[in-house]
Amino acid sequence: MQRRNDISAPIALTIAGHDPSSGAGVTADLQTFAAHRVFGVSAITALTVQSTLGVSAVEAVSPRFLRQTLDALEADLPAQGIKLGMLGSAAVAAEVAAFLAGKPGIPIVLDPVLRSSSGAALLEPDGLKTILDQLLPVVAWMTPNWMELAVLTGLPVASLGQAEAAMHHLGRSYPHLTIVATGGDQARPIDQLRLPGGEGHNGEVYLFAAERVETRATHGTGCAFSSALLCRLLHGDDPITAVRGAKEYVTEALRRAPEIGHGNGPLDLLWPLR
Repeated sequence: MQRRNDISAPIALTIAGHDPSSGAGVTADLQTFAAHRVFGVSAITALTVQSTLGVSAVEAVSPRFLRQTLDALEADLPAQGIKLGMLGSAAVAAEVAAFLAGKPGIPIVLDPVLRSSSGAALLEPDGLKTILDQLLPVVAWMTPNWMELAVLTGLPVASLGQAEAAMHHLGRSYPHLTIVATGGDQARPIDQLRLPGGEGHNGEVYLFAAERVETRATHGTGCAFSSALLCRLLHGDDPITAVRGAKEYVTEALRRAPEIGHGNGPLDLLWPLR
């Protein structure tokens, strides 16, 4: 029998934590990739004990084991795009940054996971400096929510205006970076896209509004958005179309979310295939 290697779907790699309830982390990313007809591979940064009720324990994967995983995938199934989620520690973030330094020219989307939706810390305090010093210089996109944007910049972020100012502050330090400040957890779910403006300049900012879906099934919305954004980029969308499409995908996944679990339940990430 002749072996077939002609997989037409692009390959995307998720580097993130494992959520055994499949609402967030690599399992959510892989579902999102599948929904967008992208072949997904994964490298797990940390194991968690969690459910829809929250995170109760985290156990990190060693940086050496993670790098072995990344190198094995790179040798056999090199990714055309990469999504980064929970990193957990400075050592893991540094190892990931070293790996990404050898992957110029492909879309890399960082979802800077600092805390779970239930409030559990998912990044060691010294990991933030590693993200700023080593990781942001080698990624192309970042999708922080308002809380994450405030932590990354040290600025107050409690309004659209403050979010835009923080994006410009961050963008001036990383002129190549495209930033999406996600506002899905706010009363008005408006996302803001900042395109790079060059050294010392403010980039253009675009707003993306959506209806607010009243549901408690909000576990993993950030994972889904950043993964959907990567998929849209891999399929050739321009930045504005990619952000709009990713937001529409998450909104519909919220609307169709199943009523399962006793806490913040998962989205219906596979809805485009149904």
